[in-house]
Amino acid sequence: MRYALAPALALSLPLLGVFAPVTAATPEADSDAGLSYGPRPAHLIAMLPEGDLKTKLQSCAAQPPRRSDFSIGHRGAPLMFPEHTVQSNQAAARMGAGILECDVTFTKDLELICRHAQNDLHTTTNILTTDLAETCIQPFTPATPDSPAKAECRSSDITLAQFQSLTPKMDSFDKTATSAAASQGGVAPWRSTQYEDGATAMTHAQSIALFKSLGTKFTPELKSPVVEMPFNGFTLQDYAQKLIDDYKAAGIPAADVWPQSFNLEVVKYWIDNEPEFGRQAVYLDGRNQGSAPLDPNAPDSFQPSMQDLADMGVNYIAPPLWFLLTMKDGKMVPSAYALEAKAAGLHLITWTLERSGPLNDGGGWYFQSVQPAVQNASSYYEVLDVLAQDVKIDGIFSDWPATVTYYANCMGL
Repeated sequence: MRYALAPALALSLPLLGVFAPVTAATPEADSDAGLSYGPRPAHLIAMLPEGDLKTKLQSCAAQPPRRSDFSIGHRGAPLMFPEHTVQSNQAAARMGAGILECDVTFTKDLELICRHAQNDLHTTTNILTTDLAETCIQPFTPATPDSPAKAECRSSDITLAQFQSLTPKMDSFDKTATSAAASQGGVAPWRSTQYEDGATAMTHAQSIALFKSLGTKFTPELKSPVVEMPFNGFTLQDYAQKLIDDYKAAGIPAADVWPQSFNLEVVKYWIDNEPEFGRQAVYLDGRNQGSAPLDPNAPDSFQPSMQDLADMGVNYIAPPLWFLLTMKDGKMVPSAYALEAKAAGLHLITWTLERSGPLNDGGGWYFQSVQPAVQNASSYYEVLDVLAQDVKIDGIFSDWPATVTYYANCMGL
């Protein structure tokens, strides 16, 4: 048997605790107080095929929830809450996420804010239905029989005060809409708008204060600008430095921060100029794009190689989860990418669990390398098990952290 079992208990988990009010933690407080798994882990585990994994996870049913750094909130908990909001991150913290994420971009007056992209305001806020719609670089254009609706609104075209006047919403844009108001819908069917009302956006500095109060650690991602840099005299290096400066100003230890970027030059900037923070800088690997995409099972396509990255001082690399897995003899196993990364001494973090919707069609983009093994939503746990036990990742981003926290607690991660 692969796992040591906890005492066998009926699988019954609290249903409401994820959404109950929570008292903000302090460094002196019990950071596990008020945590809850909610119903989803039990639902997924019940669907697992009979076997060691199901038996092990069921044996942990009565375990008290504990915060785990293995469980990383991806933009908070956007399966049901508007991403990068206070409420989304509070929900992720209640589910035991030990690390929370702020994707960092900037406003016209060079203030750092939490937003997944510099040009997503038309999909993540109500800007198109406000007077600020006139600032959008691509005004709303209604759908016609020949073309979809269009819009593009950038945070770099408005001030911080204007950004803070907007109302966050679930990430969506209805391309069939013939009015700006109608475009606000279109949420993917596996996501919920139940907790959309009353959501509050954050600056980067506000996210630091919130995450500290919740007893979690930090993983900010410096988003690639869509505007030409320098922007109003603001260079890419200024941008990277300002992100780090916010943690230093707040007195956050570098050991509690994993700054991320898809831009290797930004990661190298942190390594060279802020070595304490650079030690945990995360190179987000998006090399599946472009004219010569990386093949996770062909090491010759890894340019730079894993050893090259390690020689640059990179210690953490974070690819999409399908980079790390492949199929062999009908089973999921570590890919050449995973093996090469480990051989070079790199720590692996991956993304993103609970972002694919229903898995009864093979799981889509995130599971493309192991589609034959993906049957239904319980496959989240089967994939997670191989990533944790065989690939030996350090952590995983999730749109619903309770799924990962339960597993991490049960397996002692």
